[in-house]
Amino acid sequence: MVQRTLFKGVVLAALQQLACAVSITDIQGASFMTPLRGQTVQNLTGIVTAKSTDSGFWIQSAPSKDPRVSNGLQVYSTAKTVLAQVNVGDEVSLSGTVSEFRSTSNTDYLYVTELQAPADISVLSSNNAVAPLVLGKRGKHPPTQKLSALDAGRDGWLAVPNNVSMVEAVNATLRPDQYGLDFWASLEGQLVTVTTPTVLDFENSYGEFWVAGDWPVTGRNSRGGLTITFGPDGVPDANPEAIMVGSPLDGTKSPKVSLGKQLADITGIVVYQFGFFYVRPLTAPTVVSTPSSVIPPANIKPDPKSKCVVTIGDYNVENMAPTSSHLPTVANHIANFLNTPDIMFVQEIQDNSGATNNGVVVANQTLANLVAAIATAGNASAPYAFLEIVPEDGKDGGQPGGNIRTAYLYNSTKFSLVPGSPAGGALDATQPKVGADGKLTLTFNPGRIDPANAAWTDSRKPLVAAWETPSGARLFTINLHLTSKGGSSTSQGDARPPINGGVDQRMSQVETVAQFVKSLLKKDPFANVVVAGDCNEYAQTRAVFAPLDGLLLELDGLSGVPPVERYTYLYDQNSQQLDHMFVSPALALRGTKIEHVHVNNWAASYSARASDHDPSVAQVRMCLF
Repeated sequence: MVQRTLFKGVVLAALQQLACAVSITDIQGASFMTPLRGQTVQNLTGIVTAKSTDSGFWIQSAPSKDPRVSNGLQVYSTAKTVLAQVNVGDEVSLSGTVSEFRSTSNTDYLYVTELQAPADISVLSSNNAVAPLVLGKRGKHPPTQKLSALDAGRDGWLAVPNNVSMVEAVNATLRPDQYGLDFWASLEGQLVTVTTPTVLDFENSYGEFWVAGDWPVTGRNSRGGLTITFGPDGVPDANPEAIMVGSPLDGTKSPKVSLGKQLADITGIVVYQFGFFYVRPLTAPTVVSTPSSVIPPANIKPDPKSKCVVTIGDYNVENMAPTSSHLPTVANHIANFLNTPDIMFVQEIQDNSGATNNGVVVANQTLANLVAAIATAGNASAPYAFLEIVPEDGKDGGQPGGNIRTAYLYNSTKFSLVPGSPAGGALDATQPKVGADGKLTLTFNPGRIDPANAAWTDSRKPLVAAWETPSGARLFTINLHLTSKGGSSTSQGDARPPINGGVDQRMSQVETVAQFVKSLLKKDPFANVVVAGDCNEYAQTRAVFAPLDGLLLELDGLSGVPPVERYTYLYDQNSQQLDHMFVSPALALRGTKIEHVHVNNWAASYSARASDHDPSVAQVRMCLF
């Protein structure tokens, strides 16, 4: 009796470990992770839909009636002996171990459900056809606003704090009709066709790029990209309807792409890799149309006859040194596309030795070369003047040795620094004060905002200046380059909301700037103030810009720029705005204009860009007449 009981226990244990004759849909299940993780399966059948020397092959069975469940599965192996046993179109039976794979070096990625250690492969029939699932307006298509149910809060996927929950730890039942991660997870391993895709960015260094197919989208801008906007419920739209196109499975090479290019239909396998959902095409996609390469200049132009109208440009010139190859192109942009604004806010000006880490910190030669090139490009009778505050060596972040900083270029016939205050140094904190003439000025001009504050550790300190026109009107400018997003997770990773690198420091930086502006406006509520630059943050991350609420107004909204056209940067699937301009109420009341000039992000190729940012140009009025 004891022996019989032991025998039954052994059999039951073996049956629990050996799940016989399960289906692909049983393995995939209706949640993010398989319910059969770690189990060995036998007699698993499916038709081979694709092969790859780096990833194994994929099999597919009859679809489930449950839209949450994928009927495709990756069989992972790089062994030539295994791959040689199957061909696309073979119906096979095999055994293996159900696994959830994630690289130990990338623990923020989602798991990939796959069958490992395939064995007992038997070809049941050949030359079978599998019709791909068509993704498009006449087929299945992704949701258009939210990535995950775990992106809770007023700002959704951009909420602060972030990284408060994990997709895989929760392992929720998929809701593919509501959330983008769920939608693409419900198709993991399946053969699909993306109809009439539009390219959303340049290709990355691996030749991969983002597209949206011929299905409903939100945030579509005039070039064809998807701009980060607010959804109808006021929550930021994450553009989950985009999908990345990976390397072709047949080893062919994908074309070079740019924003707005149209491609022929892409058929491939939905996979998760490198932190994102991809379609890996069976063969290289084909470009069928390319948008015009003609980039129009701004309509906003300086008015040399007006004492009131001021044009202001803003441009992150991306690690510019005196001999940078992109310097002439940037100069041409400023002269002929921004129309040589009265004042230019520039960021990422490197010192005179560029990225060479030799103790040189001053950037007067970099700036002199830039203003000379602008004068040449614009055939100007007089070049810009410029000003900087030389930072401490190695204390402001950016490329090692480069000592990037913010700086101003300005038309000295229209503006001069308000006299009577010394120029500040790297550690001098300027403050507003009322001068001997009864007018508002600064204790250091130019100066920096609270440079010893921990908010500015390894980051650019704001450059503040008080300007005066020949008629006596004054303007206060604050040039920003907030700390970077380095250390962020992918938008389609495990951490929810996604990790927004540096967000806490940017919040502190904006709070410090807001306190300075408050002190200005307390002394003169009608002061003309412009705050502009590379904020390394979207307007939709409201927690970062909250200190400016009720204090300053952003020019895009004030000037009526359509929300989908508010972008200066391309990254992943999104057209996004990192560069912003804010003005004080006095300037807002007199009327404003702003344009984002897409000289870089509408370029024909990645290599044709001069910077990863597009510049902007605005117009404000310092007086009514």
